Amino acid sequence: MSYTHSESLAGKAVIITGSGRGVGRGIARTLARNGAQLILTDILDDAVAEAREELAALGADVDSIAIDLREPDAAEQIVGTAIDRFGRLDGLVNNAIAINPASPFTSQTTDDFDLASDTGPRATFQLMKAAHPHLVAAGGGSIVNFGSGAGSAGEIGFAAYGAAKESIRGLTRVAAVEWGPDNIRVNVVLPFANSEGARIWEQQDPASYNAAMNSVPLKRIGDVEKDVGALVSFLLSDDATFLTAQSIHVAGGAGIHR
Repeated sequence: MSYTHSESLAGKAVIITGSGRGVGRGIARTLARNGAQLILTDILDDAVAEAREELAALGADVDSIAIDLREPDAAEQIVGTAIDRFGRLDGLVNNAIAINPASPFTSQTTDDFDLASDTGPRATFQLMKAAHPHLVAAGGGSIVNFGSGAGSAGEIGFAAYGAAKESIRGLTRVAAVEWGPDNIRVNVVLPFANSEGARIWEQQDPASYNAAMNSVPLKRIGDVEKDVGALVSFLLSDDATFLTAQSIHVAGGAGIHR
């Protein structure tokens, strides 16, 4: 049975952060089509409620929680929502991060670093810790974290963001090694996809965006559902049970030297 099958994630309870819009919402659509039970989270109440209603209308078993990942007990609230709703947890997708607008290295501030760190690696770390005992109780599971070419290759103007994303890759490798005996797989996806963030990048810095596009051997930008969502679905599925500690660029070949 392929991971693209409509029941490939049936019975698997999965949390997706930052799923009210963009890449996270695209992932949520794909996982819902593949039968996953979903907890959606986002800081934007209206966006995550709209995403929940959209997926519920398609027949998905889905709930949502609007929350700021910087809240001290955010991770426990999110994981608790999943356990209360589904009684188990099989997967965690750490997609969310917040950043300030791009600026030169010497113009970036500690506030820029704090925002990216608190909503990126710190939130990822806390959610992974909160999820761990429940993944163990389920007999194992899969965590999919998110990196970025801004860190793996270096992108002008994204010092805080790039540093945060590379921190997430470090967390991923350590957890994959420590939690392997628990049958918990931990991987990183580094996407280049047609999300709101990419469109803002194109508007704010068209030269940089076009240079990135020109570096893609397949000469297109990724689709949040068909490309990124499909990869995440595979990593969460039983087809990927021997894949862990990996950084996977879903970027049309642009990550070849990273």
